[in-house]
Amino acid sequence: PCATGEVFVLDDGGEVDLDLGNYERFLDIRLTKDNNLTTGKIYQYVINKERKGDYLGKTVQVVPHITDAIQEWVMRQARIPVDEDGIEPQVCVIELGGTVGDIESMPFIEAFRQFQFKAKRENFCNIHVSLVPQPSSTGEQKTKPTQNSVRELRGLGLSPDLIVCRCSTPLDTSVKEKISMFCHVEPEQVICVHDVSSIYRVPLLLEEQGVVDYFRHRLDLPIERQPRRMLMKWKEMADRYDRLLETCSIALVGKYTKFSDSYASVIKALEHSALAINHKLDIKYIDSADLEPDTLQEEPVRYHEAWQKLCGADGVLVPGGFGVRGTEGKIQAISWARKQKKPFLGVCLGMQLAVVEFARNVLGWQDANSTEFDPKTAHPVVIDMPEHNPGQMGGTMRLGKRRTLFQTKNSIMRKLYGDHDFLEERHRHRFEVNPELKKCFEEQGLKFVGQDEEGERMEVVELEEHPFFVGVQYHPEFLSRPIKPSPPYFGLLLASAGRLTHYLQKGCRLSPRDTYSDRSGSSSPDLEITELKFPSVNHD
Repeated sequence: PCATGEVFVLDDGGEVDLDLGNYERFLDIRLTKDNNLTTGKIYQYVINKERKGDYLGKTVQVVPHITDAIQEWVMRQARIPVDEDGIEPQVCVIELGGTVGDIESMPFIEAFRQFQFKAKRENFCNIHVSLVPQPSSTGEQKTKPTQNSVRELRGLGLSPDLIVCRCSTPLDTSVKEKISMFCHVEPEQVICVHDVSSIYRVPLLLEEQGVVDYFRHRLDLPIERQPRRMLMKWKEMADRYDRLLETCSIALVGKYTKFSDSYASVIKALEHSALAINHKLDIKYIDSADLEPDTLQEEPVRYHEAWQKLCGADGVLVPGGFGVRGTEGKIQAISWARKQKKPFLGVCLGMQLAVVEFARNVLGWQDANSTEFDPKTAHPVVIDMPEHNPGQMGGTMRLGKRRTLFQTKNSIMRKLYGDHDFLEERHRHRFEVNPELKKCFEEQGLKFVGQDEEGERMEVVELEEHPFFVGVQYHPEFLSRPIKPSPPYFGLLLASAGRLTHYLQKGCRLSPRDTYSDRSGSSSPDLEITELKFPSVNHD
């Protein structure tokens, strides 16, 4: 995670790059592992075809066999619906990652060079994204990197239709004209994406520069010209984000806090929920190892700073992770949140450690642990699953969307999920709470309110006599959306802001004041509130 960011999990269990999470969140779609095309997948696909004799003994080469396989994959995947209406998509967006000239992306560039002629010009549009640096010493926007990358791209057979310039400040007119002249595009085809107050401003920024109209004409798309409802909702959301006054602070206690992309979906889920209750989000990143007694001996300043951050937060979040490093620090944070009645949410490993902490400090099992960290513990409260082969790490996790059944109607989480009998969320774990010890925990007030369909796996845990102490085995952040926040994260933010009780008393509905401000320009906020609901539950 510290090198490439989080692993994003899809409904079908596909483990993919965090970029696919951004597409799912922004477009509110559901993707599969086949939407993620890698060099390894293509080579494996071609090798399997060769082994089956599909090439009749011919020499298998990058061109044409690899490039043809890439094009076939794209054409096959482009026709598969990605949203709830089940209609074949009219547009397929392809992100060709990396940098022009990378040796890894050469087969893909050659494939799309060929593909543009097969698809015809009216069906193929190439967008080139380039950085326009602005050194602080001169303040001048430099166009040379863009010129060079476009020149190299054209040398490989692809000419950009749009050049999207990522920059810190809006592009000067003279800079736009310079890029236009040297890169052989019209000035209107040079799009500026400069720093804005929030990421929700970016679609509006693109709309203002005529990107939608350009695609409408360039690809002959049947898009109406009048203001679109979704764009108006985005504008409303961006305006609200800029007007937030109250702040809610969440202590994120994890192992990979030096690189925020390690928790990209977690951070976005917190942002979505904070925006829904009209609060600014202040995330206090705490390296869990800094909370451990060993740090007090070696680096007392770091130890006290970490505990000061934790004590000053409105709520505590312990996200997922693997490995023993930092786990004792997470347990310390969980113990503090439980004793101080601070709102707490544990996700995946966070839930497992909450159970370990409860076993040690409430049940009195001092050596209680997970077999992941101590295989010989006398009280294994977290164990590996039957499917897991301890000798092999690859392909042994429980992945993808699974159904969880609520065991009681008297549950905060059930109410947050719209009082449904079950929920469906995405999982990624190799260990689980020991089901044989369920009764011991529930007798002391730690209730397992959600279990899998077989009743064998503990999925949701709540602590009685606590404002909000919740653990979930799944990863709810993967299904959080800007206008449909994830229920567990939403509950954490509500509790941290002191609004959870009021929200539950009102039947889990936000007032107009809590969703859309009167100053926002929204003519009928009550109609918009109904759309601020959580991911719909499929009762098929």
